Amino acid sequence: MKVGIDSYCFHRFFGEVYDGQPQPGKRMTMEDFLTFAKECEVDGVSLESCFFPSNDPAWFRDLKAQLDSYGFDRVYAWGHPDGLEAGKNRNAYNDMVKQIDNAVMIGAEVMRVVGSSLMFRNEPHQPQLEILSKWFKEAVKVAEGKGVKLAVENHIDYTADECLWLIESVGSPYFGLNFDTGNFLRLLDDPIRGMEKLAKYTFATHIKDLKVRKGVAPNEWFFFSSTPVGDGLVDNQKLAQLLKNAGYTGFLAVETDHLHPDYNYDEHAAIRQSVANLKQIIVNLT
Repeated sequence: MKVGIDSYCFHRFFGEVYDGQPQPGKRMTMEDFLTFAKECEVDGVSLESCFFPSNDPAWFRDLKAQLDSYGFDRVYAWGHPDGLEAGKNRNAYNDMVKQIDNAVMIGAEVMRVVGSSLMFRNEPHQPQLEILSKWFKEAVKVAEGKGVKLAVENHIDYTADECLWLIESVGSPYFGLNFDTGNFLRLLDDPIRGMEKLAKYTFATHIKDLKVRKGVAPNEWFFFSSTPVGDGLVDNQKLAQLLKNAGYTGFLAVETDHLHPDYNYDEHAAIRQSVANLKQIIVNLT
C-alpha cells in the first residue's frame, strides 16, 4: 500500500482561510505543493481542482509532466466546497462532467467528486440521494468512456449506509467512494463499521485524524478538528487494514482541513508527521 497527500492540507496557502485562522504570510502554487510532496517521499497526490490557476490545456500538460517526473500516482479532486449541492445545482453537474477531460489530461485514473456537503445535511437525505443517483448514472457513462473512475466522497453529508445505497444504486464498477476516515466521525457514524461496508467500493482516500476542540460548539463541523495522523481519535491502523483486506490498490492520502490550533497552524510539520505515521501504519499491516 502507498502513501500520498491531498493538496487541501494547504488550503490557507492556496487562499482559503477559515474565520479565526491566521493568514499564512505566503502563498503556494501547485508546483510548490508537488515539490513538498516529493520531499516527503510519498507515492501519490490528490489535487484539488478548486485551487488550479488555469483551465488551459497547456497548463495541464505541464502539470502532468511534473507528476510524471516525480513518479506520482494521482487523483483529480473535483467538488469543493459543496459539489452538486445535494442535487440542486445542474450547472455544477455540467462542470463536473466537463472536468473529466482534465483528469484525463493529467493522467488520473480516479476523479474524486462531491455530491453534497454539510450545508445540506439537515435536509431530508433520501430525495437528495435519488437525484444524485440519477446524475451519477449519467456522469459515470462519460467517465467510463474515458477510462476514469468516479469516487464520491463522504463529505460530512451522508452516513456509511447512505453512501452504500448511492453506490449500489448507481451500480457501476466505475463509481465508488473516496473514503474520508474523519468525516463519518463528524456525523457520529462509526468509521470502522463504515469501512467494513465500503472498503470494497473504495477507489481513493482521505486519511484524516481528529480531536475535540475546546471552546467550539459541538454542532460546528470543526468541533472535531484535524490533527496529524496518530494524534487523534480515528483508528487509521484498523481502517488501513480493512482496506488492505479488501484489496485496495490506491494510496492513503493524508488530508487535514481545519488544523487544530494545538499545532500552531504549522501544516508543513503536521503533514510530515502524518506521512511518517502513515508509513509506519503500512509497515504494521498484516
